[in-house]
Amino acid sequence: MSDLFNTYTLWLIIAGAIATYMTRIGGYLLMTRMKSIPPRVEAGLNAVPVAVLTTLVTPTFFDGGYEVKAGMIVALIVGLRFPGLTMLFAGWLLVVTTRHFVG
Repeated sequence: MSDLFNTYTLWLIIAGAIATYMTRIGGYLLMTRMKSIPPRVEAGLNAVPVAVLTTLVTPTFFDGGYEVKAGMIVALIVGLRFPGLTMLFAGWLLVVTTRHFVG
């Protein structure tokens, strides 16, 4: 247990916290000093939600079982036509039903 909390680990956590804080505050300060947002910056900011969603969904899709893959595909198809909560419920329902009846 003492190997987890040595000074190197503590300094690494502190450095990571400082780096995270500086990037967040730096982005805020940079954006507040701009008169208008350039189109390329706006396009990059618009791509952030897609990148985050991809980061969250991809590992689950590839590490999950067949029921998870099927649930995500169904959720994707339902999400093209219906709102987010309906999409979530459809995928969840398929996964739970498959796990209950198939095992």
